[in-house]
Amino acid sequence: MDKQTEETQEISEAQISDGSVSSENTEAVNEVHAVAGDAKKGRKIKNIPLLIAEVGILILALGILYVVLTATREVERKAIDEEKITINEEIAQSMQTEEGEEAKGYRNIALFGVDARDGELGRGTRSDSIIIASINMDTQEIKLVSVFRDTFLNLGNDSYNKCNAAYAQGGPEQAINMLNTNLDLDITDYVTVGFGGLIDSVDALGGIEMDITETEINHLNNYQMTMAEEMGVDYIPVEHSGKQLLNGMQATAYCRIRYTKGDDFRRAERQRDVLTAMMDKAKTATVSELTEMVNAILPEVQTSLGVNEILSVLGSVAGYDVVASDGFPFEDGRIGVTVGSKGSCVVPDDLQANVTELHRLLYPETAYQPSKQVQNISVEIASLTDEYR
Repeated sequence: MDKQTEETQEISEAQISDGSVSSENTEAVNEVHAVAGDAKKGRKIKNIPLLIAEVGILILALGILYVVLTATREVERKAIDEEKITINEEIAQSMQTEEGEEAKGYRNIALFGVDARDGELGRGTRSDSIIIASINMDTQEIKLVSVFRDTFLNLGNDSYNKCNAAYAQGGPEQAINMLNTNLDLDITDYVTVGFGGLIDSVDALGGIEMDITETEINHLNNYQMTMAEEMGVDYIPVEHSGKQLLNGMQATAYCRIRYTKGDDFRRAERQRDVLTAMMDKAKTATVSELTEMVNAILPEVQTSLGVNEILSVLGSVAGYDVVASDGFPFEDGRIGVTVGSKGSCVVPDDLQANVTELHRLLYPETAYQPSKQVQNISVEIASLTDEYR
């Protein structure tokens, strides 16, 4: 099978490969809003590909200050029971001291992108995108860390599997617990975005500039062709390499590429690059452009944050900058292996070392020692995967 055929078939394969969506359910339909100034009616998409929802997530965060003041629709707020949220004991204790990360003015929010069906954003669907957004409230610096969805971790209930299964089992609460338990974090809030609205979000911004390599062009256009066929619309092929303005369809297809050097790890990096490009463009957008952009994804959003909390976190859109972007487990601390019935997984070679590096990235001025929980999980992951390495 050639790569174009593989890419064309990836829509249905990605949805059923982990068993969370049956092949009979691949006829689910998602609404795509008309682009800015377009008089066309909303179109329905069958077998919508796994779009990169984290792009919509951060743009929601960036534009929400304007949206809450001007949009007619509201984000669905679904508070979580904080008594059910797990924070490792040593981390909880450090939060009460002056040296604790929370005392330093950090706010950590979990961002989930799910393959939503009929507007369902809770349990029952795996989170295909997981990002930790760490915001320094004092400096207005944002650090983004993708947690690779196939990472073999404790699901927050002492069972071990690909980490994206946590959301399917227990919704955002269990997914947050999975992150806190494995990574010694203190997350209590989340934003979940369903797939859809990304194309219109980019188009509402007037496109974004990305640097396209020669090896990416063919794959980018193959993904465009697949999406265009499903949507019943035309697309504009990318014809040359170099820095150029991508429209919504092109940017979405770019996020999908996984057949070049780096595979899924490079794809996650592309996603973060698009996030940053959209953030930079959003800083210069008008209120009406931001409102239209965010309105495109509002029906696909669920969050624990209230309006006042969002305003306190974000303050001013123009003042925030993404200063770090990476993927977990880190490049020099992960291996790809097939773990029995769990299938192909990304395994932290040493979870404890990876978590230490994560804290060094997020909180460089704070001393950190892995909790006993993380140490125990690190040993257990090594034991469960040793025979497959």
